[in-house]
Amino acid sequence: MDHVLNEDSRNAVVHMNSYYRSPDVIVVDMQGLTGAGSRADVFRVVLQFAEQVRPKEFRRVEFAFKGETKFFVTGSYFAQLGDEYSYQNPVYTMRTFPSNVYNMDGSHAYSTWTGGILGVLKEETEDFVDFHDRWYWNQMLIEQT
Repeated sequence: MDHVLNEDSRNAVVHMNSYYRSPDVIVVDMQGLTGAGSRADVFRVVLQFAEQVRPKEFRRVEFAFKGETKFFVTGSYFAQLGDEYSYQNPVYTMRTFPSNVYNMDGSHAYSTWTGGILGVLKEETEDFVDFHDRWYWNQMLIEQT
């Protein structure tokens, strides 16, 4: 994670750690943002990290905020993110990411949307924002007050 954060100057606003929970589970642990850091900055770091660790295979990748695990994605999906990072449209990845997120009890955190393109785009975008809000954003706001 340190390599990812230091490799791209845009990542200076993101404070994030990673560690192994077990040999086949890695945790992406959000610590905070500085300045004008955004959800897009955090997601870019996640994607760059996926690309960085892609030779390794994980059963799952967990998302935590200051040590409290909130969500996970499968290792195969995380590997796909890393494989696609160099060429996939990041807006497409942002839109489709939430439908691959699981709650810690193994249930899907978000639905897969169908229907008209504008309605689907709206729901997928709202899910993306909600994922970040529930992962770290809301708690950071509470801590700042």
